[in-house]
Amino acid sequence: MITTLYRIIKYGVQGFVRNGWQILPTLSVMTLTLFVFLNLMLFNVLTGNALSLLRDKIDISVYFQNTTQESDILKLKQSLESLAEVKSVEYISQGEALANFQTRHQNDPTITQALNVLNDNPLSASLNIKANDPKDYPIIAAYLNNPSITPLIDQVTYNQNQTVIDKLASMVDTAQKAGLALTIILSIIAVLVTLNTIILTIYSTRDEIGVMRLVGAGNKFIRGPYIVQGILYGILAAVASLIIAAPLVYAAGPYVSVLMPELDLVAYFMANLASLFAYQILFGVVLGTVSSVIAVSRYLTI
Repeated sequence: MITTLYRIIKYGVQGFVRNGWQILPTLSVMTLTLFVFLNLMLFNVLTGNALSLLRDKIDISVYFQNTTQESDILKLKQSLESLAEVKSVEYISQGEALANFQTRHQNDPTITQALNVLNDNPLSASLNIKANDPKDYPIIAAYLNNPSITPLIDQVTYNQNQTVIDKLASMVDTAQKAGLALTIILSIIAVLVTLNTIILTIYSTRDEIGVMRLVGAGNKFIRGPYIVQGILYGILAAVASLIIAAPLVYAAGPYVSVLMPELDLVAYFMANLASLFAYQILFGVVLGTVSSVIAVSRYLTI
């Protein structure tokens, strides 16, 4: 069994090498397909990170009356934290609000002087509320409209970035679908081109196939080398797609860091190189194997 498998692989590699320049069109199309597939995976990482960062900017800020007791604010904080829709609640006291305001405007002498003139702290205590999902904010806002809570509240502000983020998410979803459609189209083209190459190989080696039949070679032994050739196309295309993608990732890394400082594209690429390569190999082998199996099933009569 091992000897037979070794011979199948050996003859498959020999046939692949013997095809010469004939393999270039097939490798080119399959490499382009895998390159688009790889870019689609990286695009999903980038857009997922971008949407996560934007959604994190949405919150509800609740500003309280100056007469509201801190104990009442903390009770409301606890009740909000018990809601399934709430991710976190941050309490900012009047003193913390004033300190933060002074830090932000420390280089503005007019504001500093105005604060020194005031005897009382003009800022209110507040709660910053973040939801688990942006779609949950209307539920939280409705909870804050409870008659038992509204007397404590001076103002509720809702960061209205939701519409913009929804539009961006829709655009990203459309781009992902377009990328997936392009990958599927290129995959079909890659299968057809590889299929055509295997058919030509079968035709050019028809005399050898006849000799193998005469000496009693089994069906698997005759068909095996052509399937090995399809697998080799997929493996080489996977390697080529990563080689092409690597310098592009390094070139794009600094620009991505400017837009999203939290994401180091180059570091992500290097850290996940093994898994990305595994996906590419798997996808490439599947394309090559499917093409070869179709070719030998339809055009190799044994």
